[in-house]
Amino acid sequence: MINNNKTILKTSDWVKGVSRHGELIIGFIDSMSIIQEAVNVVVAESDNEELIGKTIPMSVNQVESMPEAGNKDAGQLEFLIDLALSTGDKEWFNELSAELNSKKQTVN
Repeated sequence: MINNNKTILKTSDWVKGVSRHGELIIGFIDSMSIIQEAVNVVVAESDNEELIGKTIPMSVNQVESMPEAGNKDAGQLEFLIDLALSTGDKEWFNELSAELNSKKQTVN
């Protein structure tokens, strides 16, 4: 799906945007509807703490893709592992756990 920034959005992409109520949102795309031009975003960070961990619908015009971070530190990986657990994403959990274990082995 393409948004105003002419960026192709897909499931699992990290996005940032502003909700229809003016709240700042950072999260990842859980699912999308091409017909409604909407995405469902799992909120990882927001200035409205009640939204964190919830999935909210947003128009593709309300979000923009975030560049993928290069190396994540152990703290970031642990946060993302918690997020994967809370969203029930087993594949992402396994991927992040392997990355964290690899990072820990490199340190030792």
